[in-house]
Amino acid sequence: MDHLDKLEAQSIYILREAYREFKNLCMLWSIGKDSTVLLWLARKAFFGHVPIPLVHIDTHYKIPEMIAYRDELALKWGLTMIYGENSKALREKNTFPDGKTDRLSCCQTLKSEALKHTLSGEWPRYILDHKTGKYVEDTNRERFTGVIVGVRADEEGSRSKERYFSPRDKDNDWDVGDQPPEFWNQFKTDFAPGTHVRIHPLLDWTELNIWEYIERENIPITSLYFDQGDGKRYRSLGCYPCTSPVESTAKNVREIIEELKSGKFAKIAERAGRAQDQDDGGGLETLRKGGYM
Repeated sequence: MDHLDKLEAQSIYILREAYREFKNLCMLWSIGKDSTVLLWLARKAFFGHVPIPLVHIDTHYKIPEMIAYRDELALKWGLTMIYGENSKALREKNTFPDGKTDRLSCCQTLKSEALKHTLSGEWPRYILDHKTGKYVEDTNRERFTGVIVGVRADEEGSRSKERYFSPRDKDNDWDVGDQPPEFWNQFKTDFAPGTHVRIHPLLDWTELNIWEYIERENIPITSLYFDQGDGKRYRSLGCYPCTSPVESTAKNVREIIEELKSGKFAKIAERAGRAQDQDDGGGLETLRKGGYM
């Protein structure tokens, strides 16, 4: 069993444990490489079927190719695909691109607040109708209490403080100093009623591991990660007003792997192209304490 096999086995174990322990479970799908690998692992864990609804928070500022890729794959793989949004903020144009607020406040409004109220069922949720290929309002407003997320410890500083099973309070707020110990594959999964739990099956994967696994498994990935001929590609995906590509001529997965192995990005953070990280002092801890992914 090589290193990727061990990572895969651990992630599948965490996914199955989460499915066994938590009744109202969902999985966040950001449409990026990490959460798409997580989705692939879920298909493996449950023998080709994903019995967990996928949730995407749509800010309406995602790169259009991301949304097209989301819906195409959801239809192809028969996924229960749900999205939520902060319709009030969008309607009132209370966003950074509209000049009404700063980037961090915009993230808090369009992502964190939308996520919190989508998970709680307080705000409308929209579910993909596989017959029409369109989204309709979801009649099920039951609260999700367990949320599977594709974060990695090496991706960004605050995420290195996470646990595989990470409790939040009922408002999704994260107390960094009050996380359960996890030794020798022993995980705490019995939490007090009302606890919101984030589950992180990819916690010990690295960026290189992700791309090597994508290559090995031939996982379909959005083309935004590849150079389209202008010498640039996205290394991390987010809202287009706050996400910049990196200088790179990698046109396929193998070339990305070679690029990472060469050390080209050794001193450049993976999320360096995400402007909100810079506004938060180079990290996401402020946003993540308030419920951000």
